[in-house]
Amino acid sequence: MHAINNKSLVSFMVSDREEGLAVYNPATQELLGYVPVSTEQEISDKVSRAHSAQKDWSKLAGKQRSEILQRWFQLIIEYQNDLAHLLTLEQGKPLAESKAEVFYGASFIEWFAEEAKRSYGETIPAPTPSKRMLTIKQPVGVACAITPWNFPIAMITRKAAPALAAGCSFIVKPSELTPLSAFAIAELAYQAGVPQDILQVVVGNSAEEVGRIFTSHPLIRKLSFTGSTRVGRILMRQSAEGIKRTSLELGGNAPFIVFDDADIDAAVEGAIASKFRNAGQTCICANRFYVHSKVYDEFIAKFDTAVNQLKLGNGLEEGVNIGPLITPQAKQNIEALIESALKQGAKKVSTQKPQKGQFLLPVILRDVTQSMDIVSQEIFGPVAPVIAFENEQQLIGMANDTIHGLAAYFFTNNISRVWKVAEALEYGMVGINDSMISSEVAPFGGIKQSGIGREGARQGMDEYMDIKYLCFGGL
Repeated sequence: MHAINNKSLVSFMVSDREEGLAVYNPATQELLGYVPVSTEQEISDKVSRAHSAQKDWSKLAGKQRSEILQRWFQLIIEYQNDLAHLLTLEQGKPLAESKAEVFYGASFIEWFAEEAKRSYGETIPAPTPSKRMLTIKQPVGVACAITPWNFPIAMITRKAAPALAAGCSFIVKPSELTPLSAFAIAELAYQAGVPQDILQVVVGNSAEEVGRIFTSHPLIRKLSFTGSTRVGRILMRQSAEGIKRTSLELGGNAPFIVFDDADIDAAVEGAIASKFRNAGQTCICANRFYVHSKVYDEFIAKFDTAVNQLKLGNGLEEGVNIGPLITPQAKQNIEALIESALKQGAKKVSTQKPQKGQFLLPVILRDVTQSMDIVSQEIFGPVAPVIAFENEQQLIGMANDTIHGLAAYFFTNNISRVWKVAEALEYGMVGINDSMISSEVAPFGGIKQSGIGREGARQGMDEYMDIKYLCFGGL
């Protein structure tokens, strides 16, 4: 409870009184506290205040906004241990992963603090001597975001930082499962000098209600969402009525490919990092493993050895690698997928004892085929189905056989194959002999039904800016 009681982080927003939204620790089911719930009218009022405040915020020089964001970054680094502790309490991931997320989240603030000074326009060669043509970039206005529970800090800063850098005001609805981190980093933003009406955190009576307000309010010009493809479709449909600008980072079904010429030890190391980070609850984690038949048994044996060394438990305990699943329902859904695969002919590589609470030991499934249900669905848990393939052409067909197109990974030492496979895979991001691909300096996003738009990199701020063309005549 150390971080929760630290009033410099969570301020008055978290209460021990039995009112508002209750927040629980998924590892222990301990009640952590309550956060306030806003009515529909209160949310609408927050939007109006954000709209009014945005006009002054946008008039600041980019360098001035940059300096404020830099102070926000420094405060997050200063409070990194408290933030990581708080994150593990409400989300469950191991403390080491929480610390890594705090740094990752802070990196976006640092990056876009610099980009705030670089919102360049361009001059265009005019077709006649009497004209001059150029473009400038301007903030879209009030931006809003709906963020998930699996990365409660990074998914907010990856959206808020470019919005604030661009000159927008920003309202975020964090997941009802993990709102504490959102209030904590917002409090640090206020201490850094971000006006409270420019960055606001809201929790509504229901996610559906907030989504409807965000997509229908006439003063909101931009919606950013990270979550399931199902919900993304709903938000995109609702946003269409007002032609609201959207960016969507949706579900994934990432293939993890091991060719027969790969470094198997490196592939296993990459598989562990990709599959079991945050207990497999990441949108870009490996979801299905394709391994060449020549190295199939070798890979599974080494993979199983590595998996058996992972420690399951409360994320605050020393040496824990895998924490709990976020809800009992999440565990039930994954267990149902496993049972379905076993009935369809898959086999468990190791036999695990059932775990109490929301914990689930890692599972490797072998003899999996492309037609099984577990291959077509996003697992979002510590389960690794392994499928054998014979040749490159067959592999590409199976890997691309999905509505999703977020991330893909493959391991090979053949440079010719590297280029052919990387270009053939229908995904927005491809890791080649590397499974840790996320970075604030690179564009993050998918294709097909994994979303639209990009976050991070220089493209991330363009999502919150309009390009205005200026034509000067009579010169």
